[in-house]
Amino acid sequence: MSCAPNLIDSHGRTISYLRISVTDRCDLRCRYCMAEHMTFLPKAAVLSLDEMAIIAERFIARGIRKIRLTGGEPLVRRDVGQLVRRLGHHVGHGLDELTMTTNGNHLVEHSAALVDAGMRRINVSLDTRDPALFRHITRHGDVARVIGGIFAARDAGLRVKINMVALKGQNDREIGSMLAWCRDEGLDLTLIETMPLGAIDEDRTDRFVPLGAVLDELKAEFPLVRDTHDSGGPARYWRIDGSDTRLGLISPLTANFCSTCNRVRLTTEGILYTCLGHDDQVDLKTILRVQGVAGLDAALDAAMGSKPLAHEFDIAAAAPAVSRHMSVTGG
Repeated sequence: MSCAPNLIDSHGRTISYLRISVTDRCDLRCRYCMAEHMTFLPKAAVLSLDEMAIIAERFIARGIRKIRLTGGEPLVRRDVGQLVRRLGHHVGHGLDELTMTTNGNHLVEHSAALVDAGMRRINVSLDTRDPALFRHITRHGDVARVIGGIFAARDAGLRVKINMVALKGQNDREIGSMLAWCRDEGLDLTLIETMPLGAIDEDRTDRFVPLGAVLDELKAEFPLVRDTHDSGGPARYWRIDGSDTRLGLISPLTANFCSTCNRVRLTTEGILYTCLGHDDQVDLKTILRVQGVAGLDAALDAAMGSKPLAHEFDIAAAAPAVSRHMSVTGG
């Protein structure tokens, strides 16, 4: 892999973290994420897995140290294991870590293969352990299947972090019990503020929970100590004293982390977004298909020049910050 300068944006931030949306499709329909009746991209519009790998390898050559595969639900894409294995070969050879965010529905079948391919850590989206509430939030999901997948991943050797979107009036009174469960099962927990991305069927302001207040409540219940752990992403961490369980907080609205942003996102159709909350984009699919690998470097440099300083999320705005859903951009 040829050497080239690392990616540095116009604000002096080094870009070392790439998130790839393997597919915009998902077998759940979480209410804060998707509309009930989604229109997904036609297969002809999306990058092939080989094209995703080629683009990712060029990013690695330009200094990307961590790649997260996301969606949608990455494990519903046929033959996604081929991409995982190919990128896994770069772990320890330019790439520090390859990870995945999943809804957990397919971990029983795939966990061993993910470990064999070089993954050591995954995130699983789980907003509640209550079966009825889980069905309501996801519109039809089976929480027992997800929890079984979490245990399968843990037993296969993956460190599992639970991602829980805090939702007022739904799961906000369950956060303490979720953290206790994670402690007892040897899992980590990250809490996330809901973000205004894409049109959905509900008013997000009705569900928004500021995480600062949640942290104060958790500190009264658990012996939380500040942890210097850095996962390469936006979370700030605490640890339950006397355990290995970490609590992360991702607070894009109440504790903006844009000044240290090191991330860019590649969509399943090959569009590079340098900010989750802006529409600036570069069509890497067309550049790759027309100009080949040689055209990617100039495109990446141009993208670094246009990366904005900060997002413009406003939970109370009449319209979402951007029209695309999180599943399209890659969470």
